[in-house]
Amino acid sequence: MTQKVVAIIQGRMSSSRLPGKILADIAGQPMLTRVYTRTSRARTLDEVIFATTTDASDDPVAEYCDFSGIPYTRGSLFDVLDRYYQAALQAKADVVVRITADCPVIDPELIDNVVNTLLEDEYDFVCNRLPPPRTRTYPIGLDVEACTFKVLKKAWKEAKEPQHREHAMPYFYEGVQLNTINRQLQIGLSPRGFNIALLHHTTDFGDYRWTVDTPEDLEFMREVYSRFNGRDDFTWKEVLDLVHDEPRLMEINAGVEHKTLKDIDKRALK
Repeated sequence: MTQKVVAIIQGRMSSSRLPGKILADIAGQPMLTRVYTRTSRARTLDEVIFATTTDASDDPVAEYCDFSGIPYTRGSLFDVLDRYYQAALQAKADVVVRITADCPVIDPELIDNVVNTLLEDEYDFVCNRLPPPRTRTYPIGLDVEACTFKVLKKAWKEAKEPQHREHAMPYFYEGVQLNTINRQLQIGLSPRGFNIALLHHTTDFGDYRWTVDTPEDLEFMREVYSRFNGRDDFTWKEVLDLVHDEPRLMEINAGVEHKTLKDIDKRALK
């Protein structure tokens, strides 16, 4: 049976560390467009939707999507799990792929790898990164998570903790013990009964930072895009070659501390 695979890109203007970043210019295009365009190249996807919020601060995002023809939905500001569920429900998705709008070098091949693994081996949740204590091997900013709509609905009904609602998908993998199958795959059954798969790269680049959460990150990404003359069809391995040829580039945001699942937006608690 054919399953409808929908990528949902989450983003809002009220980022705590870099407000307005999703509409920040990167080589002549807003970051939102860069992420949407690159995500849309994944062959396994039937639809790509941008999921922003109903907060007035995101009116410019809705206006830009209307102007640019980018499909979008609006939902909860802080309950990102609900935002995903409502967008997936509206799209009649069978499989949901989570992408964040602060990853302008997201790679369509990696999206396809995650989706194909989920579809071929019937996992509930597949990703190419998990938070510590697990080891990530892909650079921060290439994160892809996919789950079936069936388990997304289950999480939406059952998850109560703030970190589960704000970070959307920890409910699936929290507490999972992973077994190594080979250098590129770990699998496990989570305490809540979800079948989990974690994909790895054969070489560990997990400490490379290619996401945009601070002004330093944005400067780094603008430098990367400038090296490709504003193109957005380069692969993540071309970025890898670039930063190895010009290690100075990664010094730009080397001091930025990455957020963890324990980092909850305190505004949501008010």
